[in-house]
Amino acid sequence: MPWVILVLAGLCEVAWAVGLKRYGLTATWGGAATVVLMLLSFLLLDRAMRQIPLGTAYGVWTGIGAVGAAAYGMLRLGEPADWRRVMCIALIVAGILGLKFLAPAGE
Repeated sequence: MPWVILVLAGLCEVAWAVGLKRYGLTATWGGAATVVLMLLSFLLLDRAMRQIPLGTAYGVWTGIGAVGAAAYGMLRLGEPADWRRVMCIALIVAGILGLKFLAPAGE
């Protein structure tokens, strides 16, 4: 269950990054939703770190956020998607998977 919570925290990380790009921290409903998603992301990360080591949880959380935000930017905002950027994103994904599957037993 802590891994599910951690993935949800990472998805909230992506969502608030998109909200920040779209609305900023303005006094609008979008801006308010962005702040709520930030807080939810931190709350879920807090819950996940109660059972997952700090380095693993934080690395996976930020990795999901980075990969998700970069993918959103490329797919929806027309940001460059050349092979070098995609390769770098693949390396982040490899790191996330390594943190998950190479973690010591019992995590």
